[in-house]
Amino acid sequence: MRRTTKEEHELFHAALSGQTPVKVKKSRPLALVRPPAKNTQASKTPTGLDGNTSRRLKRGEIAPDAKIDLHGLTEAAAHRALTAFMLSAHRRGDKLVLIVTGKGGAGSDPERVRGVLKTMVPRWLEESPLAKLIADKRGAHVRHGGPGALYVYLRKVKA
Repeated sequence: MRRTTKEEHELFHAALSGQTPVKVKKSRPLALVRPPAKNTQASKTPTGLDGNTSRRLKRGEIAPDAKIDLHGLTEAAAHRALTAFMLSAHRRGDKLVLIVTGKGGAGSDPERVRGVLKTMVPRWLEESPLAKLIADKRGAHVRHGGPGALYVYLRKVKA
């Protein structure tokens, strides 16, 4: 809901009371904003990366600034460790971090067929307070852990 300006408020009250209207400054017309076309490449892959950085990540050509290995941690401990790691990496100004979750499926436990951390880490990255720090996330190149790891590209630190 749009808030009324002081001038609009005074004009409304003047009109109700029958007084002469107060002179109101004309406002600029609002520019129309069109939604992006549905078939554009940008709408298919909305990321905070330019094309060159995206290609270099896909090829594994960018070395991560920091890495965290969550193997062997419980779900609660991994969540705490990931949150602390991501917040400190962002504060340091790191651009690319590597999160190793493991491939999952180890052991005979049917609950771990996919891997708890492999499932939960992407969810945690989409929640507050981490979501606002992230420009892009994707599976890591084989050179950096392949299907058992994630690249997370962080937004720039605002000064």
